[in-house]
Amino acid sequence: MPLNSFRPGKLWPDNHGVHLNAHGGGVLFYDGVYYWFGEHKIEGEAGNAAHVGVHVYSSRDLYNWKDEGIALAVSDDPNSPITRGCILERPKVIFNPRTNKFVMWFHLEPKDAFDYSGALSGVAVADSVTGPFQFVSAFRPNAGVWPENVPAEAKRPLSPEEAAYVAKLDLPGGPVPYYPKQLLFRRDFAGGQMARDMTLFVDDDGSAYHFYASEANGTLHISKLSDDFLKPVGKFVRVFPGRFHEAPSVFKRGGKYFLISSDCSGWAPNAARVSVAENIFGPWEELGNPVWGTNEQTATTFGAQSTFILPVQGRADDFIFMADRWNPANAMDGRYVWLPIEFKHGVPTVSWHDEWNLSFFDKASG
Repeated sequence: MPLNSFRPGKLWPDNHGVHLNAHGGGVLFYDGVYYWFGEHKIEGEAGNAAHVGVHVYSSRDLYNWKDEGIALAVSDDPNSPITRGCILERPKVIFNPRTNKFVMWFHLEPKDAFDYSGALSGVAVADSVTGPFQFVSAFRPNAGVWPENVPAEAKRPLSPEEAAYVAKLDLPGGPVPYYPKQLLFRRDFAGGQMARDMTLFVDDDGSAYHFYASEANGTLHISKLSDDFLKPVGKFVRVFPGRFHEAPSVFKRGGKYFLISSDCSGWAPNAARVSVAENIFGPWEELGNPVWGTNEQTATTFGAQSTFILPVQGRADDFIFMADRWNPANAMDGRYVWLPIEFKHGVPTVSWHDEWNLSFFDKASG
């Protein structure tokens, strides 16, 4: 029996009756079809590393999804950056009409680097939307490039004293009172900036941007991509130094850019936050928590974490908030929380619905 609604947090079967395996993912609409790419996880704690690759599903209605297989497979070559057992997270795919290529970016950590010290961006390409994608490169973005929005006097490498100070700091990836707001991007100038949780966004003019948590998760970077979408073009900004934005998801409405993100608290859910800008490079302004609900719901984002904002095709102002309810003890059992975005006085908000379908947007706009 075909599905005709969303049931956030429940098992979501594909066309074979198997729970969808596309965690931390994103959706690409191409040639009349939605394609959902996400991390394929295996059972147990081992599933927190990549043993299979990136799974892809297709749908015409967003409720019913067809298994299209593995879009990007991990490698059996122990020397490959995407060797089996690496950490491969938050894959996002965009289409480049100039090259006719589908381009995938993801956060990559080398095998056994569970301290997330690699902080690499991985890139893969394909001629077909469902793949197979071929791995291209892994790197830290923007090596040898200074941020656009820092003063000239800050554009200098660390002094030996500053480098020694930073080397002694314990930076666990979450908020700490001694976080060095203006030092880490200078430390990483030569080798490239740290890049963890990420998303991609294609603007109205066809330009693509990479949003990623950087500087030990403490500062968000927004980086413009080259015309082929395969690398940074060498223009980026630092946003919210010391605020620890993770799980970025981005969309545009009414000429304004909106960012929904989370705090950094490991696998434990926390309160979401929404920010707005009139220019993609900022300035950005935090508006608060977009979640409307009980104290627990607002404090934990319904027990989930943002991963992508999905524009509903044919409906200019209708968007779906995509989030993951992680289960690190049994990774493949992670659940998906899809909820409609509502706008109150022009600001995006998200409320809980046990079950809903796209007719909600008719009622909301009516």
